[in-house]
Amino acid sequence: MGNMIKLSSAQVVGLHAKPITIEVDLSPGLHIFSIVGLADKEIQESRERIGSAVKHVGARPPHKESQRVIINLAPADLKKEGPAFDVPIALGFLLASGQTQFAPEKKMFIGELGLDGAIKPVKGALPIAVSAKKLGFNTIFLPKGNGAEASLIEGVTIFEVEHLKELLGVLEGTATKEPYSAPAWNTEEKEWDYDLVHIRGQEAAKRALEIAAAGGHNLLFEGPPGTGKTILAKALPSILPAMTRDEIIEVTSIYSVAGLLKDMDSCIRERPFRNPHHTASSVAITGGGASLRPGEMTLAHRGVLFLDEFPEFQRPVMEALRQPLEDKTITVARAQGAISFPASFIFIATMNPCPCGNYRNPKKDCACSPGAIGKYRKKISGPILDRIDMCLEVPHIEYEKLEGAPDGKTSKEVRVSTESARARQKERFAGTTILTNSEMGLKDIKKFCTIAPDVQKTLERAYHQHNMSPRAYFRTIKTARTIADLEGHEEILVSDVAEALQYRPRQD
Repeated sequence: MGNMIKLSSAQVVGLHAKPITIEVDLSPGLHIFSIVGLADKEIQESRERIGSAVKHVGARPPHKESQRVIINLAPADLKKEGPAFDVPIALGFLLASGQTQFAPEKKMFIGELGLDGAIKPVKGALPIAVSAKKLGFNTIFLPKGNGAEASLIEGVTIFEVEHLKELLGVLEGTATKEPYSAPAWNTEEKEWDYDLVHIRGQEAAKRALEIAAAGGHNLLFEGPPGTGKTILAKALPSILPAMTRDEIIEVTSIYSVAGLLKDMDSCIRERPFRNPHHTASSVAITGGGASLRPGEMTLAHRGVLFLDEFPEFQRPVMEALRQPLEDKTITVARAQGAISFPASFIFIATMNPCPCGNYRNPKKDCACSPGAIGKYRKKISGPILDRIDMCLEVPHIEYEKLEGAPDGKTSKEVRVSTESARARQKERFAGTTILTNSEMGLKDIKKFCTIAPDVQKTLERAYHQHNMSPRAYFRTIKTARTIADLEGHEEILVSDVAEALQYRPRQD
């Protein structure tokens, strides 16, 4: 008679975890240890890791007995990847062979085994904890180092274990261990490398940054080299509102799946700022690859994606921005399937006015031919420019401003304004999935943006005078709504629209 055991684990697919049942069937016969259920090479190799780990905890490994051990990872039609099933497979074998006794119900097991029985951290612990709670599991056993991220999910008991022997002791009741308790978060205010008050001059650019931060709008800085475009962009995180708990869970899940949590014992509590080099491939930016992992667009979710020297990026990278800038998601389709990743970020880019950077510079002569200037500017297509809410020229700074005293507001003072504007948006969009003005669709604009007759006339004149596209028209309204929120206006005023029109992207 054989012995059949079932344990529960999970597999991360995209940014979400799906439950996996580990079925272990042990019966007399010629020795065999087979893993079925569409398992990849890493899982097939777990036979050697499990055999060695079981031996090091003082139990009989599978190859020491004449027995048939069949491991099935269900459902069989879902491809299983990674070493995270080592621990539940080992526990299933020990249960089936009668070398341990415990009740596996309502428990989920995750972890990679070392040859000596050590349990190593894995990717995707947070989405696995989310899935476990939804499915009604009350306890998760995780490797030491994965507890901090999983502890963001309330209502699930988490145990961090370092060794298979320790885990067996906890399960059998021969050892006592307290559930993981997350340490208190450090609430001290961060010292930012770039503060707006240290950037001399460029008041218009600082105002544009404030609007972008308040409403989540996309922004393009254009100007000669050395005028502060890059520093302005890098100062944007210092004025962004703090992330909510739901946003922290969202972003930490992404970084957990990507394996980018810095010390595997932390959560992402600051808004991401991603600054890929212009040589980055389209797959690195959009995501994908053999295992459909998130790219830079998704890693910037709820934060900032900064593309310095935007025209130098590859054309496929630039055009790949169309969907996320419009829909706040990126759909990656490959032969093995299609996955939609979240990509709600503030897009900020910089560019020179020409290849040498001195076109329209009153201080230096431009060395570029008209053809070279036209070719350079056409690298950014009209559809991409149409999706950028604000475009601003960053001019040369006079010497007097460089040597003058720091002027303007500090980043901390500006952040108070952006947080206040975000609070108004939160109240306005209560009951919806919208967080910022930039996320409004056409139906939402009609519902939430009251436009008086005099404001409508201003918009109509601008639409005809600037030959605006419908997309640019509605993006102007969304920008004006954010300006109104910063100024404390209940309705959009003519002055709000006038300022929004100043940031209209150039089409020349």
